Amino acid sequence: MDGLVIGLALCDSYTQVNCGGQEKVWAFPTVICRKKNEDMWFVGEEAYGFTLTGEGVIVDKLLNLARKNGTATIGDIKFTGQELLERFIEQAIALPAEAYGTEQIRQMVVALPNVDNRTMDCLLYCADHLKIPRSHFHVISYSESFLYYVLSQEQNIWKNQVGLFDLSQKGLRYYEMKVVKGLRQTLVLSDYENLDEGVDLDVLETQAGARLADRILCACGERLLAKKTFSAIFLTGRGFEKPEWASDFTKLAARRRRVFSEPYIFAMGAACKAMDHLAKETAFPFVLICEGRLKATISMEVVHEEKTTQLVIAASGDSWYEAKSTMEFILDHQDELIFQIQPVDQKKKSEVKIPLKGFPERPERTTRIQLKTGFKNENTMAVVIKDKGFGELFPASDTEIRREIVL
Repeated sequence: MDGLVIGLALCDSYTQVNCGGQEKVWAFPTVICRKKNEDMWFVGEEAYGFTLTGEGVIVDKLLNLARKNGTATIGDIKFTGQELLERFIEQAIALPAEAYGTEQIRQMVVALPNVDNRTMDCLLYCADHLKIPRSHFHVISYSESFLYYVLSQEQNIWKNQVGLFDLSQKGLRYYEMKVVKGLRQTLVLSDYENLDEGVDLDVLETQAGARLADRILCACGERLLAKKTFSAIFLTGRGFEKPEWASDFTKLAARRRRVFSEPYIFAMGAACKAMDHLAKETAFPFVLICEGRLKATISMEVVHEEKTTQLVIAASGDSWYEAKSTMEFILDHQDELIFQIQPVDQKKKSEVKIPLKGFPERPERTTRIQLKTGFKNENTMAVVIKDKGFGELFPASDTEIRREIVL
């Protein structure tokens, strides 16, 4: 191998690691253990083993601990949640490194059940700790990794809608995707629903519990799959590692569609995206609309080389975390900035105006402004507008406007 191309599905309960183009998947609990009186670290089942024998101290819920700036004391040493998360990921990727005989990482994509700013920052700090260039490290949602996995399959799998039931320690979650072909571009839409009908994995240990869980899933399937045309249904999560207990639900899901059990779909989807980053031309020429990606295009009308044009600040399908920009303009008979917001639904176009209140009064075309944009999440754009003056004749002031735009 020239280097590792890693897809890592990470949540507080369980972690999966897959390398692009390889079938091997490592799956283990998201826990880390430090051996007493030794600077040796272990993850997953090994960590539980040393803890049970009294040789180590274990820490779990590592993502949450890092997100909340928490700490954990092991022996007499206090570790931050960020430090423990870094050590956990380091140990996790050491598994494929040892198996394939290389520590070099060409690309790495981490998939999360949900994406938020704070967790994204924590993972990027992990990349820095591991000396992985940020251009080689990406964070996506489970929704997006699901899309990459399905779209990497033969086309008849996703010619109609595709459903995914994920049964894990966190409960039952249902994902759904569909492909919408347009004249200019093809959209791939995905959303998910956390189902209230909880199925505890412990109940699957008894025949009575498994029968009850099967009935609950059948009720969910009747509601979610009715009156829609599906080409495939996928089952994933620890609850479906051995899907034989859900015989009635499996029969329901298989009516006029194919059913696949793939317990490692999120890690494998993340690995597909990592592989695509290395390709000269993407194998996924679609606009993906899902958690972690923008559902609207934001633009401004500007004049460039005496021609009026729409300047796109961020487009539908862009990663909201990576959609950051800095640009400068010269004002010409303008006392406000107008942003056009175009959702995927063309009928819902709107605009937002930000008055340039407090900016110094100057002759036309003698005020230069700097516009910085970024996103707090997929539904909120943060805007910073600064007065940059105009050379020595009109020095910059301290005037600054900060706004948030709900898309």
